[in-house]
Amino acid sequence: MDPQRAKNILEAALLCSVEPIAVKELTRLFDEAIDSSVITTLLEDLRRDWTNKGLELVQVKTGWRFQTRDDIKRYLEQMNPEKPPKYSRATMETLAIIAYKQPVTRGDIESIRGVTVSTQVMKSLEDRGWIEAIGHRDAPGRPALWATTAQFLADLNLASLSELPALDDEKDQQLADELQKVIPFDVGDSDKTEHDENEQQAQSN
Repeated sequence: MDPQRAKNILEAALLCSVEPIAVKELTRLFDEAIDSSVITTLLEDLRRDWTNKGLELVQVKTGWRFQTRDDIKRYLEQMNPEKPPKYSRATMETLAIIAYKQPVTRGDIESIRGVTVSTQVMKSLEDRGWIEAIGHRDAPGRPALWATTAQFLADLNLASLSELPALDDEKDQQLADELQKVIPFDVGDSDKTEHDENEQQAQSN
């Protein structure tokens, strides 16, 4: 197939999709068999074609997608302003520990943070599609091991965990601050849900 024709097909598929598309899936667009490496080369060429335009073609963990360039987003937000989701500091600290220390158990997270991890915090991250249980530790009670997901990387425009901000040192309190550099969401100062749950636990003990 003519390379330009193939690029047009890829372009149309990606522009019409609301989710990233993996290279393997993109090969199914064509009647004739096309190697994945050829598709990747065409995608890289297509990415260059969109240089200096309002949209850019990017590769994330789950595949390729078109998205608005960062320097253009604020103009679109003026037309349809929306407040980004707001996550508590406790939620971000929990997510950061999982992202940088995975796989970890809930006990590991509590040991690092020094406080009980709210069930609601874990549920909100799981419901968001950012964390998942990938197994169980061979220890009493067989606690679940938590790790980040491909959706987490896709939402942060990252192709792999190696693209997370590097830490200056291994101080755990820096994890949330570093992760916040790539999280496009507001972060609150406290977590009332976690505080209330911990208070209830303390009263029952």
